[in-house]
Amino acid sequence: MALAFPCTFCTPFKLKTSPINRRYSRSIRPQATSSEFRIPVEISSPADRGSMAVPTHKVTVHDRQRGVVHEFEVPEDQYILHSAESQNITLPFACRHGCCTSCAVRVKSGDLRQPQALGISAELKSQGYALLCVGFPTSDLEVETQDEDEVYWLQFGRYFARGPIERDDYALELAMGDE
Repeated sequence: MALAFPCTFCTPFKLKTSPINRRYSRSIRPQATSSEFRIPVEISSPADRGSMAVPTHKVTVHDRQRGVVHEFEVPEDQYILHSAESQNITLPFACRHGCCTSCAVRVKSGDLRQPQALGISAELKSQGYALLCVGFPTSDLEVETQDEDEVYWLQFGRYFARGPIERDDYALELAMGDE
């Protein structure tokens, strides 16, 4: 059984003034003060925003792995991946934090802002690579998905002297079995 108590933050209240000693403070007049902690909250869809609308941009994603092209609208204040998912569009991803290269794309045209893209270097960003999971469109945008291993090699390949690392599925199965 749940008990319900009124919330003091949601109801207005009046602050009482304390009596003033007039002998020591002649210039201070007692004043009544009231305060409300009600904060208006508006819940709306992008179509209902009216004059406070955030600009939206058309994003076109050429998914090389699946052989399909997705076109959808993304507000400037939303991640491209999140907007795609809310419109039932499936795009590659893994971490959702900008730390890997699963959602890496190459920008064909347009601009995006990606301040949290830690998974790709400044050098790759300057070559037109971006991460959809932490990317905000700033104009109409056309991108093409990239192979995760290819982007990873571009990012870290120079640090491996013997070339690309070959995947060992047996070792992966053993590691997964221990968990």
